[in-house]
Amino acid sequence: MKTDEAIDIVRPHLKQNRFEHTLRVAETAVDLAENFGEPVEKIKLAAILHDYAKYFPLEKMAQIIKDNDLPQDLLSYHHELWHGPVASVIIEKDHGITDADIKNAVRFHTTGRAGMSKFETILFIADYIEPGRSFPGVEDVRRKAHTDLYSALWMALRNTIQFLVGKDSTVYPDTFYAYNDLTIRLNGGNGIHGQ
Repeated sequence: MKTDEAIDIVRPHLKQNRFEHTLRVAETAVDLAENFGEPVEKIKLAAILHDYAKYFPLEKMAQIIKDNDLPQDLLSYHHELWHGPVASVIIEKDHGITDADIKNAVRFHTTGRAGMSKFETILFIADYIEPGRSFPGVEDVRRKAHTDLYSALWMALRNTIQFLVGKDSTVYPDTFYAYNDLTIRLNGGNGIHGQ
């Protein structure tokens, strides 16, 4: 699938501000892919598709989770987490996208997971740091993203966990697993990551 075709597919499903966000994520992902040697057109396609299911009705998303090979525990967590896994199913079933890199990047862009590939990490970070984002800690992650992708991911996950815990919200297990995995990997296996 070409990126123009993907834009035509997702645009009717997104509010204008979310569509503009999608284009900024794609631009940011392309910059990171060029910097870190990942396939540019493929990451751009994943970025365009990442929020495809964002505004699907909750009942439709819940049914797609129930009817497909997705973790059923998603239904016990905030519905904001659902659109990535749901989109990963829809892009294959409705549009024939079977590329594992694209599907996984779309699927895990909200939660992360242990052992994220560089490709998945680029989409996660691009979504987090695109120029329209403004929240505490994002500038630090932006600066780090251009020199150390996995440290930037670690910072983004840490910030997300701290934000959710600060709101007395649940944190999806994959997010903890991603954070713990990176903490161990970035500090040579001892589980303590210093900055």
